[in-house]
Amino acid sequence: MRHTPSHNRLRPAFTIIEILISVIIISFSIIYVLKIHTSNHEQIVYITERNKRSLEDSLYLTTKILEHHKDTKSAYDIIERQLRIKEDETREILKKNERSIFIPEEIQIIPPPETPGPTAIVNEVKLKGEHSSVYWHFKITSF
Repeated sequence: MRHTPSHNRLRPAFTIIEILISVIIISFSIIYVLKIHTSNHEQIVYITERNKRSLEDSLYLTTKILEHHKDTKSAYDIIERQLRIKEDETREILKKNERSIFIPEEIQIIPPPETPGPTAIVNEVKLKGEHSSVYWHFKITSF
């Protein structure tokens, strides 16, 4: 039987320390990917909910909204006079959609003296609640 010198012997594939280090590196990589995924998921859920709320907010943005400063109204309260809703289920959904309405003092926009141009009144409309929103109502008063 022939003995091979120690430098020609095959080394075991991996030592336990090498395996532990590789497991730690892979674990950190997976944790980082999961953290990014979770963050993206939360942002997607927020944006989706915000977009749904924006669509619901459009029910409030009639010219009558300016009459409801510091009121809490449902979408049904705002649109019931303009639309005849006969279906009970639709009416109940609209009644559950409530927003607190806040309208700060109106802003008058006028051109500089001796400069022709339109004048307008601008109202900020704040719809408060979950996913609060701010909208602007413009009314041109003269040209």
